[in-house]
Amino acid sequence: MSTEPSARVLVVEDDLVLGRTLVRGLRDAGLEVEIAPSGEAGLAALVERPADVVVLDVVLPGMNGFETCRRLRAGDPRTPVIMLSARGGVADRVAGLEAGADDYVAKPFSFLELVARVRAQTRRHERRRRETIIVGPLSVDPAARTATRDGTELALTAREFDLLEALARRAGDVVSRDWLLEQAWDIAYEQRSNVVDAYVRLLRGKLDRPFGAPMLHTVRGAGYRLDAPR
Repeated sequence: MSTEPSARVLVVEDDLVLGRTLVRGLRDAGLEVEIAPSGEAGLAALVERPADVVVLDVVLPGMNGFETCRRLRAGDPRTPVIMLSARGGVADRVAGLEAGADDYVAKPFSFLELVARVRAQTRRHERRRRETIIVGPLSVDPAARTATRDGTELALTAREFDLLEALARRAGDVVSRDWLLEQAWDIAYEQRSNVVDAYVRLLRGKLDRPFGAPMLHTVRGAGYRLDAPR
């Protein structure tokens, strides 16, 4: 029996027979599994509860797997995605990887191989999650939930830390208020963007003001960007 901690897998598959087989097999391997019958349902499920790995079929009703993966990546660059498809040609594999998938498995596949690939992606995801994030003088340690600037530890609340971690993981990018709500809040709890603005002000008071050089910038009409100070 595996001693690895259980990972949560979201299976996005509209074929009922294959879906049940995947759920049963992954659960037998000690994994926690949820299934969604479409790309839209899969994206909604991830908002409600993040997964450690997404197993995503290419052929889905409505939005296909490639588009689902692109939309997932637009808001979440981290969660590993393994695409499943009966089309195993090079062009299809390239299309899946360019859409943002981390791995591509052609049908029919060995279930033992799929489980091994899921576990490998889980381990990589955990390593990435635990890596210290460096943005100029700012150091964010997700595992210890601590952040320092110029060697000085910042006295952050839990929510402020979640907000800073989300910004640091997308350093240099402009991120919207809605994206920050999804990353740092239970989106069902609070949908108003002004809560983000309020916490950004609090975070600036600890991240920027004591050090005299701003890192957290407002991009009018778009959101916020975290950068190393100039």
